[in-house]
Amino acid sequence: MNSGPLVMVVDDSDNDLLLMRRAFAKAGFDLPYQMVNGGDAAISYLCGEGKYADRDRFPVPTVILLDLNMPGTSGFDVIRWVRGHRKFHHLCIVILSASMRKEDVETSFDMGANSFLVKPADLLELIELMKTLRTWLHVDQFAAVPEAVAPEPALT
Repeated sequence: MNSGPLVMVVDDSDNDLLLMRRAFAKAGFDLPYQMVNGGDAAISYLCGEGKYADRDRFPVPTVILLDLNMPGTSGFDVIRWVRGHRKFHHLCIVILSASMRKEDVETSFDMGANSFLVKPADLLELIELMKTLRTWLHVDQFAAVPEAVAPEPALT
């Protein structure tokens, strides 16, 4: 993989993560990415805790593709956690959810999401979406996110 913005995909479904891997491959996605299963794993990854402690293997992402409807720590919980920590102020959060509920869209943006994409049910449409994402990531500029990340008190 080429160096560039790192994408972290967060979803609670192993099947959806497998589909994302397949869509990335078919789309010629040539940027680094990591996939984590669930909201708790996303927060552990961002903190560099447990199996994610090796920042050479698990660098801080530039962009999070985040599912909303996950049991336990939901996508909304992850947004709240990320936006509550100064070190992640510039982390780009892109919601990738099957939800088309207006309330979910509005709440996501109110909480600090940068974009909301509806997850296509069809693999070919998902591949096209990943091609578009790849192109966007190649031309967009992103603020630096600190590598040394540790849990810190939430903003008040």
